[in-house]
Amino acid sequence: MNANARLIETLYEALSRRDASRMAACYHPEVEFSDQVFPRLRGAEVPAMWKMLCERGTDLRIEWNGVEADAESGRAHLEAWYTFGASGRKVHNRIDAEFRFQDGRIIRQRDQFSFWRWSRQALGPPGWLLGWSPALRRRVRAQAAVGLARFLRTGAG
Repeated sequence: MNANARLIETLYEALSRRDASRMAACYHPEVEFSDQVFPRLRGAEVPAMWKMLCERGTDLRIEWNGVEADAESGRAHLEAWYTFGASGRKVHNRIDAEFRFQDGRIIRQRDQFSFWRWSRQALGPPGWLLGWSPALRRRVRAQAAVGLARFLRTGAG
């Protein structure tokens, strides 16, 4: 296994232990992260997001496989089980991640998952009915952004 594949393994091992500090060490200071809920995080926002999610996700369980990497890029598949805090509903999210590396760290991470599948589980009936809609996606993104901003403002991030 090359160094970048080990870096992905380290990231997910730290996530499985909810060790946000170890996760932060995997990221380049100028990292860019995106997924369907947090579409444009940069720099210090990325480790802060993971710290927030690790602190809140007390029942988080993950499994990963398919880790592949070369000198420039990598990919992995992640499955996460947790309780979504806003609704108290159980979620099983299936994520395909793509990575870019620079200076021995992750400089870009793009996580892809089905927002509609996620919203059906996390939000219940509203997710079933509107999970496909851009309006619901915007609302979820806005709430997530407010939560992260509040987390950063309180000094927790």
